Amino acid sequence: MSVNGEAVRVRTEAEQTEEPGWEVDPDDDWALAVVATVGRQLRLRREAAGIRVGDFALAVGYGEDLVYKIESGKRIPRPEYLDTADEVLCAGGLVAAMKEDVRRVRYPKKVRDLAQLEARAVELQLYDPLNVHGLLQTPDYARGLLLMRRPAYSAEEVERFISARVARKAVFERDPAPELSFVLEEWALRRPLGGRTRLRQQLEHLLEVGQLRNVELQVMPMDREEHAGLAGGIEVLKFDDGSMVGRSPAVANGRPVSEPRQLRILELRYGIIRAQALTPRESASFIEQLLGET
Repeated sequence: MSVNGEAVRVRTEAEQTEEPGWEVDPDDDWALAVVATVGRQLRLRREAAGIRVGDFALAVGYGEDLVYKIESGKRIPRPEYLDTADEVLCAGGLVAAMKEDVRRVRYPKKVRDLAQLEARAVELQLYDPLNVHGLLQTPDYARGLLLMRRPAYSAEEVERFISARVARKAVFERDPAPELSFVLEEWALRRPLGGRTRLRQQLEHLLEVGQLRNVELQVMPMDREEHAGLAGGIEVLKFDDGSMVGRSPAVANGRPVSEPRQLRILELRYGIIRAQALTPRESASFIEQLLGET
Protein backbone atom coordinates (compact mmCIF):
# COMPACT_ATOMS: atom_id res chain seq x y z
CA MET A 1 0.00 0.00 0.00
CA SER A 2 1.05 3.64 -0.10
CA VAL A 3 0.70 6.38 2.49
CA ASN A 4 0.86 9.96 1.22
CA GLY A 5 2.16 8.66 -2.08
CA GLU A 6 4.98 6.71 -0.46
CA ALA A 7 5.11 2.95 -0.84
CA VAL A 8 4.88 1.24 2.54
CA ARG A 9 5.25 -2.48 3.11
CA VAL A 10 2.19 -3.90 4.85
CA ARG A 11 2.82 -6.79 7.20
CA THR A 12 1.21 -10.07 6.35
CA GLU A 13 -1.35 -11.55 8.72
CA ALA A 14 1.28 -13.97 10.04
CA GLU A 15 3.61 -11.06 10.85
CA GLN A 16 1.01 -8.96 12.59
CA THR A 17 0.68 -8.98 16.35
CA GLU A 18 -1.99 -7.89 18.78
CA GLU A 19 0.53 -6.85 21.43
CA PRO A 20 2.55 -3.80 20.34
CA GLY A 21 3.60 -2.94 23.88
CA TRP A 22 3.28 -3.35 27.63
CA GLU A 23 0.65 -2.19 30.08
CA VAL A 24 1.50 0.94 32.05
CA ASP A 25 1.62 0.66 35.84
CA PRO A 26 -1.22 2.98 36.97
CA ASP A 27 0.71 3.79 40.17
CA ASP A 28 3.89 4.79 38.33
CA ASP A 29 3.45 8.53 37.77
CA TRP A 30 6.76 8.97 35.94
CA ALA A 31 6.03 6.13 33.52
CA LEU A 32 2.54 7.49 32.89
CA ALA A 33 3.96 10.91 32.04
CA VAL A 34 6.65 9.55 29.71
CA VAL A 35 4.28 7.20 27.87
CA ALA A 36 1.67 9.94 27.53
CA THR A 37 4.28 12.23 25.96
CA VAL A 38 5.49 9.55 23.54
CA GLY A 39 1.91 8.70 22.58
CA ARG A 40 1.04 12.34 22.00
CA GLN A 41 4.09 12.82 19.76
CA LEU A 42 3.13 9.75 17.72
CA ARG A 43 -0.43 11.01 17.29
CA LEU A 44 0.66 14.52 16.30
CA ARG A 45 3.14 13.18 13.74
CA ARG A 46 0.55 10.80 12.28
CA GLU A 47 -2.02 13.59 12.00
CA ALA A 48 0.54 15.97 10.51
CA ALA A 49 1.30 13.34 7.88
CA GLY A 50 -2.42 13.09 7.09
CA ILE A 51 -2.58 9.37 7.85
CA ARG A 52 -5.78 7.93 9.31
CA VAL A 53 -5.55 5.50 12.22
CA GLY A 54 -6.83 2.63 10.11
CA ASP A 55 -4.21 3.13 7.42
CA PHE A 56 -1.47 3.63 9.97
CA ALA A 57 -2.48 0.49 11.88
CA LEU A 58 -2.38 -1.52 8.66
CA ALA A 59 1.02 -0.12 7.74
CA VAL A 60 2.67 -0.87 11.07
CA GLY A 61 0.92 -4.24 11.41
CA TYR A 62 -1.14 -3.68 14.55
CA GLY A 63 -4.82 -3.39 15.35
CA GLU A 64 -6.48 0.04 15.43
CA ASP A 65 -7.50 -0.34 19.06
CA LEU A 66 -3.95 -0.87 20.20
CA VAL A 67 -2.67 2.03 18.12
CA TYR A 68 -5.24 4.20 19.92
CA LYS A 69 -3.99 2.85 23.28
CA ILE A 70 -0.40 3.78 22.48
CA GLU A 71 -1.33 7.24 21.23
CA SER A 72 -3.47 7.87 24.33
CA GLY A 73 -0.65 6.82 26.67
CA LYS A 74 -2.32 3.65 27.90
CA ARG A 75 0.31 1.30 26.54
CA ILE A 76 4.12 1.33 26.35
CA PRO A 77 5.23 0.83 22.72
CA ARG A 78 7.86 -1.79 21.98
CA PRO A 79 11.10 -0.64 20.28
CA GLU A 80 10.19 -2.38 17.02
CA TYR A 81 6.87 -0.53 16.96
CA LEU A 82 8.69 2.81 17.11
CA ASP A 83 11.13 1.71 14.40
CA THR A 84 8.26 0.80 12.08
CA ALA A 85 6.32 3.96 12.94
CA ASP A 86 9.42 6.03 12.15
CA GLU A 87 9.57 4.43 8.70
CA VAL A 88 5.85 4.85 8.00
CA LEU A 89 5.85 8.48 9.14
CA CYS A 90 9.12 9.28 7.31
CA ALA A 91 10.35 10.77 10.60
CA GLY A 92 14.03 10.42 9.79
CA GLY A 93 14.86 8.72 13.08
CA LEU A 94 13.07 11.17 15.39
CA VAL A 95 10.36 8.67 16.34
CA ALA A 96 12.84 5.82 16.68
CA ALA A 97 14.89 8.03 19.02
CA MET A 98 12.06 7.84 21.56
CA LYS A 99 13.10 4.25 22.24
CA GLU A 100 15.52 5.60 24.86
CA ASP A 101 12.65 7.28 26.74
CA VAL A 102 10.57 4.13 26.50
CA ARG A 103 13.45 1.93 27.63
CA ARG A 104 13.54 3.73 30.97
CA VAL A 105 9.91 2.98 31.81
CA ARG A 106 9.27 -0.38 30.15
CA TYR A 107 10.06 -2.29 33.33
CA PRO A 108 7.96 -2.39 36.53
CA LYS A 109 8.76 0.48 38.90
CA LYS A 110 10.02 -1.87 41.62
CA VAL A 111 12.48 -3.49 39.22
CA ARG A 112 13.51 -0.14 37.75
CA ASP A 113 14.25 1.32 41.19
CA LEU A 114 16.33 -1.72 42.10
CA ALA A 115 18.26 -1.56 38.83
CA GLN A 116 19.09 2.11 39.45
CA LEU A 117 20.53 1.24 42.87
CA GLU A 118 22.52 -1.66 41.42
CA ALA A 119 23.89 0.64 38.72
CA ARG A 120 25.36 2.94 41.39
CA ALA A 121 26.65 0.33 43.81
CA VAL A 122 30.37 -0.40 44.11
CA GLU A 123 29.75 -3.57 46.14
CA LEU A 124 26.78 -5.94 46.23
CA GLN A 125 26.24 -8.73 48.76
CA LEU A 126 23.38 -10.99 47.71
CA TYR A 127 21.76 -14.08 49.20
CA ASP A 128 18.59 -15.78 47.91
CA PRO A 129 17.44 -18.78 49.99
CA LEU A 130 14.94 -20.08 47.42
CA ASN A 131 16.28 -19.66 43.90
CA VAL A 132 19.31 -18.72 41.87
CA HIS A 133 19.56 -14.96 42.31
CA GLY A 134 17.92 -12.96 39.53
CA LEU A 135 21.21 -11.34 38.47
CA LEU A 136 22.62 -14.82 37.83
CA GLN A 137 19.66 -16.36 36.02
CA THR A 138 19.79 -17.16 32.33
CA PRO A 139 16.75 -15.86 30.40
CA ASP A 140 15.53 -19.42 29.79
CA TYR A 141 15.88 -20.37 33.46
CA ALA A 142 14.08 -17.16 34.47
CA ARG A 143 11.27 -18.00 32.06
CA GLY A 144 10.90 -21.44 33.63
CA LEU A 145 10.59 -19.91 37.10
CA LEU A 146 8.13 -17.23 36.02
CA LEU A 147 5.89 -19.73 34.24
CA MET A 148 5.50 -21.64 37.53
CA ARG A 149 4.07 -18.69 39.39
CA ARG A 150 0.53 -19.16 40.75
CA PRO A 151 -1.69 -17.39 40.06
CA ALA A 152 -0.05 -17.44 36.67
CA TYR A 153 1.49 -14.39 35.04
CA SER A 154 0.22 -13.48 31.59
CA ALA A 155 2.56 -14.15 28.66
CA GLU A 156 3.16 -10.39 28.43
CA GLU A 157 4.11 -10.18 32.12
CA VAL A 158 6.52 -13.10 31.79
CA GLU A 159 8.35 -11.49 28.87
CA ARG A 160 8.40 -8.12 30.59
CA PHE A 161 9.97 -9.56 33.75
CA ILE A 162 12.53 -11.51 31.70
CA SER A 163 13.49 -8.34 29.82
CA ALA A 164 13.87 -6.55 33.13
CA ARG A 165 16.17 -9.23 34.53
CA VAL A 166 18.29 -9.21 31.39
CA ALA A 167 18.60 -5.41 31.59
CA ARG A 168 19.78 -5.62 35.21
CA LYS A 169 22.71 -7.78 34.07
CA ALA A 170 24.35 -4.58 32.84
CA VAL A 171 25.86 -4.47 36.32
CA PHE A 172 28.38 -7.09 35.13
CA GLU A 173 29.49 -4.86 32.25
CA ARG A 174 30.24 -1.70 34.21
CA ASP A 175 33.71 -0.17 34.19
CA PRO A 176 35.00 0.00 36.83
CA ALA A 177 33.23 -3.20 37.79
CA PRO A 178 31.55 -3.46 41.20
CA GLU A 179 32.43 -6.24 43.64
CA LEU A 180 29.69 -8.88 43.57
CA SER A 181 29.25 -11.56 46.21
CA PHE A 182 26.56 -14.26 45.95
CA VAL A 183 25.61 -17.12 48.26
CA LEU A 184 23.55 -19.84 46.57
CA GLU A 185 21.67 -22.71 48.19
CA GLU A 186 22.52 -26.25 47.12
CA TRP A 187 18.85 -27.17 46.83
CA ALA A 188 18.30 -24.33 44.36
CA LEU A 189 21.11 -25.76 42.21
CA ARG A 190 19.74 -29.29 42.32
CA ARG A 191 16.08 -28.57 41.63
CA PRO A 192 15.47 -29.07 37.85
CA LEU A 193 12.83 -26.37 37.57
CA GLY A 194 11.65 -26.17 33.99
CA GLY A 195 13.63 -29.26 32.99
CA ARG A 196 17.18 -30.54 33.24
CA THR A 197 18.29 -28.80 30.06
CA ARG A 198 17.48 -25.42 31.61
CA LEU A 199 19.26 -26.42 34.79
CA ARG A 200 22.40 -27.55 32.93
CA GLN A 201 22.56 -24.26 31.05
CA GLN A 202 22.10 -22.38 34.33
CA LEU A 203 24.91 -24.30 36.04
CA GLU A 204 27.20 -23.68 33.07
CA HIS A 205 26.39 -19.98 33.28
CA LEU A 206 27.24 -19.91 36.99
CA LEU A 207 30.65 -21.41 36.27
CA GLU A 208 31.30 -18.73 33.63
CA VAL A 209 30.22 -15.86 35.87
CA GLY A 210 32.21 -17.27 38.78
CA GLN A 211 35.41 -16.85 36.76
CA LEU A 212 35.02 -13.06 36.64
CA ARG A 213 37.59 -11.36 38.87
CA ASN A 214 35.00 -9.16 40.57
CA VAL A 215 32.53 -11.99 41.31
CA GLU A 216 32.53 -14.48 44.16
CA LEU A 217 30.01 -17.34 44.14
CA GLN A 218 29.59 -19.48 47.23
CA VAL A 219 27.32 -22.47 47.75
CA MET A 220 25.61 -23.28 51.05
CA PRO A 221 25.53 -27.11 51.26
CA MET A 222 22.42 -28.86 52.53
CA ASP A 223 24.41 -30.84 55.12
CA ARG A 224 25.31 -27.75 57.16
CA GLU A 225 24.06 -28.11 60.73
CA GLU A 226 24.10 -24.34 61.31
CA HIS A 227 22.65 -21.74 58.98
CA ALA A 228 22.34 -18.00 59.63
CA GLY A 229 20.12 -17.39 56.61
CA LEU A 230 16.90 -19.05 57.72
CA ALA A 231 15.20 -15.69 58.24
CA GLY A 232 15.21 -14.97 54.50
CA GLY A 233 17.17 -13.39 51.67
CA ILE A 234 19.63 -10.54 52.08
CA GLU A 235 20.70 -7.69 49.81
CA VAL A 236 23.33 -5.15 50.85
CA LEU A 237 24.42 -2.49 48.36
CA LYS A 238 27.34 -0.18 49.11
CA PHE A 239 28.06 3.09 47.27
CA ASP A 240 31.26 5.05 46.64
CA ASP A 241 30.25 7.80 49.08
CA GLY A 242 30.22 5.29 51.93
CA SER A 243 26.44 5.03 52.15
CA MET A 244 24.59 1.71 52.06
CA VAL A 245 21.14 0.27 51.40
CA GLY A 246 19.96 -3.13 52.59
CA ARG A 247 16.89 -5.28 52.29
CA SER A 248 15.64 -8.50 53.86
CA PRO A 249 12.23 -9.97 54.74
CA ALA A 250 13.49 -10.21 58.34
CA VAL A 251 14.16 -6.46 58.60
CA ALA A 252 11.51 -3.74 58.13
CA ASN A 253 9.23 -6.23 56.33
CA GLY A 254 11.51 -6.28 53.31
CA ARG A 255 11.54 -2.54 52.72
CA PRO A 256 14.90 -0.94 51.79
CA VAL A 257 16.70 0.30 54.91
CA SER A 258 19.65 2.65 55.44
CA GLU A 259 19.59 2.97 59.24
CA PRO A 260 23.03 1.92 60.61
CA ARG A 261 21.73 -0.53 63.20
CA GLN A 262 19.59 -2.42 60.67
CA LEU A 263 22.45 -2.46 58.17
CA ARG A 264 24.79 -3.90 60.79
CA ILE A 265 22.33 -6.73 61.39
CA LEU A 266 22.19 -7.53 57.67
CA GLU A 267 25.96 -7.38 57.27
CA LEU A 268 26.44 -9.59 60.33
CA ARG A 269 24.03 -12.20 59.00
CA TYR A 270 25.54 -12.11 55.53
CA GLY A 271 29.05 -12.46 56.92
CA ILE A 272 28.08 -15.51 58.96
CA ILE A 273 26.31 -17.08 55.96
CA ARG A 274 29.46 -16.63 53.85
CA ALA A 275 31.59 -18.20 56.59
CA GLN A 276 29.25 -21.18 56.79
CA ALA A 277 29.17 -21.71 53.01
CA LEU A 278 31.79 -23.35 50.81
CA THR A 279 34.66 -21.16 49.63
CA PRO A 280 34.46 -19.80 46.05
CA ARG A 281 36.94 -22.44 44.83
CA GLU A 282 35.11 -25.26 46.65
CA SER A 283 31.83 -23.90 45.28
CA ALA A 284 33.09 -23.97 41.68
CA SER A 285 34.13 -27.61 42.12
CA PHE A 286 30.76 -28.38 43.69
CA ILE A 287 28.86 -26.79 40.78
CA GLU A 288 31.00 -28.77 38.31
CA GLN A 289 30.07 -31.93 40.20
CA LEU A 290 26.37 -31.03 40.04
CA LEU A 291 26.71 -30.35 36.33
CA GLY A 292 28.15 -33.82 35.81
CA GLU A 293 25.22 -35.34 37.69
CA THR A 294 22.54 -33.38 35.82
